[in-house]
Amino acid sequence: MTTRRPSLSRRKAAALLGGFALSLASLGPAAAAEGQLRIAKQFGVVYLLLNVVEDQKLIEKHGKQAGLDIKVEYVQLSGGSAVNDALLSGNIEIAGAGVGPLFTLWDRTRGRQNVKGVASLGNFPYYLVTNNPDVKTIADFTEKDRIAVPAVGVSVQSRILQLASAKLWGDKDFAKLDKISVAVPHPEATAAIVKGGTEISGHFGNPPFQEQELADNPKARIVLNSYDVQGGPASSTVLYATEKFYKDSPKTYTVFLGALDDAAKFITANPEKAAEIYVRINGSKIDPAFLTTIIKNPAVSFKVTPENTLGLGAFMHRVGAIKTEPKTIGDYFFDDPRISNGS
Repeated sequence: MTTRRPSLSRRKAAALLGGFALSLASLGPAAAAEGQLRIAKQFGVVYLLLNVVEDQKLIEKHGKQAGLDIKVEYVQLSGGSAVNDALLSGNIEIAGAGVGPLFTLWDRTRGRQNVKGVASLGNFPYYLVTNNPDVKTIADFTEKDRIAVPAVGVSVQSRILQLASAKLWGDKDFAKLDKISVAVPHPEATAAIVKGGTEISGHFGNPPFQEQELADNPKARIVLNSYDVQGGPASSTVLYATEKFYKDSPKTYTVFLGALDDAAKFITANPEKAAEIYVRINGSKIDPAFLTTIIKNPAVSFKVTPENTLGLGAFMHRVGAIKTEPKTIGDYFFDDPRISNGS
């Protein structure tokens, strides 16, 4: 009997501890999962949907309608690498970055965190702008030039530049311009293009920075338009999350998508008000009237449905940037009626 008591005691203790751990596992995450939303955004009008969601408190409004009190936090970052690190470390629930970083993370987390897209932030043409009078095409850049991108080799601008390079020089030289690319946040890169006098002679940016460069420096010109490279309008900036958030927070996830969809409709119907919101939320000094012209550009559209994203993923697989080939939108975006008819 004396030999059995310790064994029985250990079994009871193990059972009690196991039950306690199980209850923590079931109660803790469930309680924390719903109602918490930390969103990473970057710089530019491409994040206007999130600006409107924040300003109009659309997540909170949709949350209350769903009987959910959602605590929302917006985190400002620069570059797909920083955003991806924040997502994988659990510091954010929603990541905002280019579709290039999404494909990279989708591929690398398969079977683990299973990161997938949540929604598009709309379609915007991205311009590679230069202030070097000798540069007419990407073939004219030399080792003396430096092309500013949010993140070298991984940002959507960098991936589109690689796709353009592959079309010009062949797949084997797809990364030819990476060696003269530098990681610089859009505001700093814009200042360099406008003022000149620095090693940065090119900037692959996004609205409104690219338009500011063209307006403020008469020597600035467009070298490359992302739509031309991608074969038409495309959703270059997207939102994505881990499978855990998608499964553990279904109400919060649905609320977020609804709020985002409302923001898209608001911007389309109220471009002037949307411009004012951008200026206010970002503390920007840009002229709201100038910004309104960008928002109303016929080449720009605000919608959550992704468009023309698969081609970039296929290219990244072809050159070995990702191991898995995406074949349908459902491979790399979570299922939702507003998303599944995308491309």
